[in-house]
Amino acid sequence: MSATRYTYLGPEGTFTEAALRTLPEAATRELVPMVSVPAALDAVRGGEAAAALVPIENSVEGGVTTTVDELAKGTPLMIYREVVLPIAFALLVRPGTKLKDIKTVTGHPVAQPQVRNWLGEHLPDALWESAASNADGARLVQEGRFDAAFAGAFAAATYGLEALVTEIHDAANAETRFVLVGRPGRPAAPTGADKTSVVIWLGDDHPGALLELLQEFAVRGVNLMRIESRPTGQGIGNYCFSVDAEGHITDRRVGEALMGLKRICPKVRFLGSYPRAGVAVADLRPLRPGTSDEEFLAASDWLTQCQDGRF
Repeated sequence: MSATRYTYLGPEGTFTEAALRTLPEAATRELVPMVSVPAALDAVRGGEAAAALVPIENSVEGGVTTTVDELAKGTPLMIYREVVLPIAFALLVRPGTKLKDIKTVTGHPVAQPQVRNWLGEHLPDALWESAASNADGARLVQEGRFDAAFAGAFAAATYGLEALVTEIHDAANAETRFVLVGRPGRPAAPTGADKTSVVIWLGDDHPGALLELLQEFAVRGVNLMRIESRPTGQGIGNYCFSVDAEGHITDRRVGEALMGLKRICPKVRFLGSYPRAGVAVADLRPLRPGTSDEEFLAASDWLTQCQDGRF
């Protein structure tokens, strides 16, 4: 395995590359762009790279389904950290292009809903066609296949383009969350402001099946930050659930919730416990009464005393 190589969703100039370069260790790694999320993750599975940074969630469009599905299937991988990047698009064009000249535009499919209103107002007749990534859209404009692309302004220099318009976004404060994924190992050390990700499969379809899963978290005071159903590929109505929960697997409340899920579900895939991006311990709400590690330990000690006849 190359311990110094990180892959990412390429080509050069993507928001994913920009997010990766915010990590301190990126300065000492070989950063290799890949043509797709599966290709970036497969390089890690195959030992060609130590880790991959890929997008997993957008504040406007929700989960990036390709990443969610790739982490749920195949050889297991684990999330070691996350990066949250503010997203604003620029309209990149070949030098000399005016707004009135633009008849065709491109960008990643996740970008379109984030600029739809702007397009409707300023380029209502332009034809949209999706690209593999925003940076790949910029490359296609460079090659003359489209008139303009929505991408990060920082991609303009890479592809010899100009940013005709900048700071384009229909939703203010739009963000995308990226995750650094490696092969399974020990989770990142707990910080007190952590997140745990799992994928859960239902045993069978019956009334209250999803409620039973949620109760494993609820009765232990574990707050869910995201839950998303995804088809398993085994027929209509067969779903698994991708879940992000507050806390670390070493927290008693989280560990017991995962054990509860393992008891009642045919399959649970642990995707990692890792620090929450941009969140400090001081920012967190207090734990619900009865859900701290100390209270779990006190209850365990009490049970032992009862079993020993020392109550």
